[in-house]
Parts: sequence; structure tokens; C-alpha cells
Amino acid sequence: MSSSEEKGGIGLNVPDKEASPPPAFDGGPGDQARDHEDFMTRNGLNLRSFQKRDYGSGTVVDSLDRSLRTRHMHMIAIGGSIGAGFFVGSGRALNNGGPGTLLIDFLIIGIMMFNTVYALGELAVMYPVSGGFYTYSTRFIDPSWGFAMGWNYVMQWAVVFPLELTVCAMTVGYWNSEISVAVWISLFFALILIINIFGTLGYAEEEFWSSVLKLVAIIVFMVIAFVLVLGGGPSGSRYDEYYGARLWYDPGAFANGFRGFCSVFVTAAFSFSGTELVGLAAAEARNPLKSLPGAIKQVFWRITLFYILGLFFVGLLIPHDDENLLGANPYADVNASPFVLVGKYANLTGFDSFMNVIILVSVLSIGVSSVYGGSRTLTALAQQGYAPKIFTYIDRSGRPLMSVIFICAFGPLAYVNLHADGPTVFDWLLALSGLAALFTWGSICLAHIRFRKAWAAQGHTLDEIPFRAIGGVYGSYIGLAINILVLVAQLFVAICPVGGGFNDAEGFFKSYLALPVVMAFWVGGFLWKRTGWLRTDQIDVDTGRRELDWDSINEYRAKLAAMPPWRRVLWTLFV
Repeated sequence: MSSSEEKGGIGLNVPDKEASPPPAFDGGPGDQARDHEDFMTRNGLNLRSFQKRDYGSGTVVDSLDRSLRTRHMHMIAIGGSIGAGFFVGSGRALNNGGPGTLLIDFLIIGIMMFNTVYALGELAVMYPVSGGFYTYSTRFIDPSWGFAMGWNYVMQWAVVFPLELTVCAMTVGYWNSEISVAVWISLFFALILIINIFGTLGYAEEEFWSSVLKLVAIIVFMVIAFVLVLGGGPSGSRYDEYYGARLWYDPGAFANGFRGFCSVFVTAAFSFSGTELVGLAAAEARNPLKSLPGAIKQVFWRITLFYILGLFFVGLLIPHDDENLLGANPYADVNASPFVLVGKYANLTGFDSFMNVIILVSVLSIGVSSVYGGSRTLTALAQQGYAPKIFTYIDRSGRPLMSVIFICAFGPLAYVNLHADGPTVFDWLLALSGLAALFTWGSICLAHIRFRKAWAAQGHTLDEIPFRAIGGVYGSYIGLAINILVLVAQLFVAICPVGGGFNDAEGFFKSYLALPVVMAFWVGGFLWKRTGWLRTDQIDVDTGRRELDWDSINEYRAKLAAMPPWRRVLWTLFV
């Protein structure tokens, strides 16, 4: 492969007119149908909005609502999936591996996510389809594997939904533990249903404002943490003298050796789950070609500023052997959140409650995202004949109504926590979702690798790709390799847990249940469709490509080429 084929970023040469992509997507029948509806119907506020939409000669996914704006896309990318995994799960991860392991593992997963999201952005700009992760696997890897990835993604979000309802209820219990958890589960379940009545716009606005709140809170935390590390805490608190990096020496930067190092990966993966939703949302954006590349670039800031820097401060302020980090449920006990503990130990009145409000908003946000991500993927599966056709139902306001109802039907599983064996069920649900995202991310990287190979083999050049992954195909190889390594590391932990010794069968499957489930889906897809690995000459890279304004693209590339090198790098990475 030539060096020109490996460059990431934005190409600068003008493509051949003959090589320009064929027409594919315009505003679509969804936009046209929406424009002819009244305000109440467009926004899902009357009974007429629930009637089936007539999308004429277009496809089912073309008829989805396309009301996502650039500001929505940017905030979904930078703050959309920051939730319990980051705010609460990081406490258990700190306890298992120590601050050094926490930082290294999250950095490794961050590198993988950076390359994965760029690969997804390249594919999503060219092939704007709802349920994109599944369709890219079907198109560029193997239809049977695509079937497995589609159902794996639906299952992931269907299981996460009741989990998030449970965490919401437990978070409120921080202030009042006497009220039944069922009351709060019902309240938040109803709230998520109300948000979904507004369809894509409801999801977009909720994600935008919750992301703004989360990011402001994390920035506030980091400013306060910086002051505390320097010894600026209130008199009589733990941080009323210079604190520095003492906890990296005593009790130490690493805990539980190699087992501890491997165990933190699954928490890091869970914390990043949902990052890929920005690619899924691209199918419902008003102008994906404009908004998606900018949104993808925001992921860099999220990984470096919020995850890495935020957890670095956590490791400086909370010892990994803190008794409050021990024995807590890794995703549901807000008392074990290191962000809450910092406020407690600093004697900052109200800060712990403030961080719990942020955790509550974050968890609720993930609950809304689970309905959105699961329903859109299920609709795409149904369109391709991989799910019952009833799930292709799109109503007049652009909602995939039956798919939304299907995902919401999993919500009542949250009530099993009222039973004495509820925590056991919670653990099994968590086992189903913990590693599911890794298969999705690995498939995105592999699909990008296969796409690039087929693209070159069929005589196309990189100049015909409007937005290119910054790491090129090498970045996708790195992302795929890290995904495989994390799965191997988690297999090791499933056999040899952090506590020592060896796991029994129950302990193993609680740590590694996602793999046999994915394999079962793959076998099921093969038996149903009887298709296997696609050869390079079988991959279709032309059908369904977006119609592009090459004059504007070339004008932008010329503008980029005229910049000084340092400014060109900054512009390519961040703008």
C-alpha cells in the first residue's frame, strides 16, 4: 500500500470528476414528510403523530426524523456517554488497580476509542445509515457477523436500560434511603418515556443540556482538585496541607499486580460505552457532512481533558485502599464514587450532593441514550430482514415507534432489585453488557480496514474520501489490536480474579458472558443467512454513497493547504 493511502486527515488534491461519488442521500422523504406536518404532529404531541409515516420510494431509515443540529452532534460526542462507569465505576477500578493502573488503562482505551471513532466518522460520512455499526459489518466483513453485531448492540442497550434505572434510584437513596427504590425507578422510567415521546429532538436536547452540565461539573471538580492537591483545602480537612503525589508512594501507584492491571480494562471499556453513538446519530442529522467531522474531533478533548485528567486528580486525592471503595457495587453505589469522596474528605459542604446530582443526570442521560441507540439499530436490522418487519414502523413524527416500545419493555427488569436476589440479577445483566461494546468497536475498526482494502482494489483513491481517519488504516489496526488485547486481558481476569486463586463457573461467566452470547448470535446469523467472510472483490463500495458537494470540499482543502504547518495540524485535529 502506498504512503498516500495511509495518510489520515483531510486530503488536498482535487478528485477526478468521473470518480466523484454517485448521488445517494439528500434530505430524504423523512424531511419532506416532516415539513408537511403540523407542529404537534412533528413533535409527537398528538395521537396523529403515532400513525405510520408514508415514506414512498425511500427506505425505512430515510424516513427517520432528521432534526439533529451541529451543536447536538458536538455535545453528544464530547459528553454524551459520561455516566456511572466514569463517576462511580472508577472507584472500584481505583481499588483494584491503583492510580497508576487507572491512568494507564484508561489511556490505552482512550487511544483505541480515538482511532475507532475516527474510523467510524470516515464510514458514516460516506455511508449515512441508521444502525451504522451493524450495517458496516454486514457490508464490509461478513453478513453473519453483521447480524451478530446488530443484535449484540440491541441487547447491550436493552440490558443497560434497566441497569441505569436501578442506578438512578440508588443515587437518590443517597439523600433518603427510606423511600422504596420502586418509587424512584417508576419516576425515572416515566421521565425517560416522556423524553422519548419527543423522538430524536427530545434525545438531542436532553443530551445537549445534560452534556453541558456534566462537562461544567467535571471542570469545576478539576479546578477544586487542583487546589486541594496544592493544599488549599479548608482548615482541618484532609487537604489542608500540600498533598502532591504522596498517594502514589503510599499506599502506592499499583495494586494487585498484573491481575489488577487487567481488571481495570473492563471498567474503562464500560466507561467509554456510548462514544460511538455520535456515528449512529449522524443518520438523523440535518447536515452530517458538516456536523459529523467536527463532532468526531471533540472526542480528543473528552478523552484527554475529562477522562485522563479527571482520573489523574482522583488518583492523587483518594488512596486505592480507602475502605469506602471496598465491597461496593462497582456501578450502583454512589457512596463509592471517588468524586463524591473528595468532597467529603475536603469538608466541602454540599459538594458531595452536587456531584450526586451530576451522577444522577449522567445516569439518566445514558438511560435515554440506551433507548435511542437500541431502537435505531433494531429498526435497521428489521429493514435488512434480520428482525421482524414490525420494527420498521416509523410514525409521522419520525420515531421508530415499535423499536422504542421494544427497548422500553426491558425497563421493568429494574424492579427485580426489590427482591432479595435482585443484586444477583443485576450482576448478570451487567455481565451481558460489560464487554458488548468491545465487539462493536473492534468490528468498526475491522470494517474500516476492509473498506480501505476494497476501496483501493476497485480503483478508488483516498482523495475521493471527504473525511479521512486521522490515523489512516494503521489507526484502525491499532484500535482492533487493543480491542483483542482487552478481551484477552478480561479472559485472564475471568479465570484468575483480582482476589487471588481461580474463578468458579459462575464467576467466569459473570466476567465473560458477552463472548458466548456474541458467538451464539454469529452462529444463528450463519444458519439463517448462510453467508460467510466477504472477499475483497465481493465488497460493494459504491451503492448508497452520499452525494457530495466537491466544490466546497476542494475549497476547504485548498484553504487548509495554504495554512502554516502548525496551524494546519491544529485545524485538522480540533476544528
